[in-house]
Amino acid sequence: MKLKKQIPNIITLLNLLCGCIATIFAVQGDLELAALFVVLGIGFDFFDGLAARLLKVQSELGLQLDSLADMVTSGLVPGIVMFQLMAKVYNVSSDQVLRYQVYDKDFIEGYTEFLPILGLLITLASAYRLAKFNIDTRQTTSFIGLPTPANTLLIISLPLILSFNSAEWIADIILNQWFLIGLTLVSCYLLNAEIPLFALKFKTWGFQENKIRYVFLLIAILLLIFLQFTAIPVVILLYVLISLIFKEGNTV
Repeated sequence: MKLKKQIPNIITLLNLLCGCIATIFAVQGDLELAALFVVLGIGFDFFDGLAARLLKVQSELGLQLDSLADMVTSGLVPGIVMFQLMAKVYNVSSDQVLRYQVYDKDFIEGYTEFLPILGLLITLASAYRLAKFNIDTRQTTSFIGLPTPANTLLIISLPLILSFNSAEWIADIILNQWFLIGLTLVSCYLLNAEIPLFALKFKTWGFQENKIRYVFLLIAILLLIFLQFTAIPVVILLYVLISLIFKEGNTV
């Protein structure tokens, strides 16, 4: 019986392990491998809750452990990824950003070397969201604000699009400083905005009570098939728009 209770926690710890490995790769600048382990971690994050419900062993410990794991996989990693993307735009290394001397005579000309640190705002906003989520009784069957895993998928999709999409115009958009700064700010806002979003948790499998979920999943799968990694930002945007348009879905 004790082992049964620990199964969801073990899955959550696998999420945390993936997040730790992703962090190492992200710090080293290997954003594709970082993205791979983030996706694995998010997969474990989905299945730990599912396992807890199926085994009927939900616990306060599991809730807290889940948030701690998410803080790494879906909080720290996307912040570092954005940091690295901005560093690439400004053609500076992470070492240059962190060791830059503020009293250097070229400080005024070189202030942009500090801008990649703005990417870490995503980590701070994620931490605030996760803490707020744990005490918010309104988010039992739906979400208020963009969930951290969804936001993380949005951020980690950027280096994947750069690596696997050959369209130059897409790379020009992603590696534009104002796009990255704007996306960082929008990301921080969406994480904590008072916007009701439907959850992808199925209490039953009937179509009528889950039609928004089924329609969204179908469209998302088709977009992923045809657009591959480029579809991820579109899917996240679609998720927000469908939630806003069909507000009744938030209570399903």
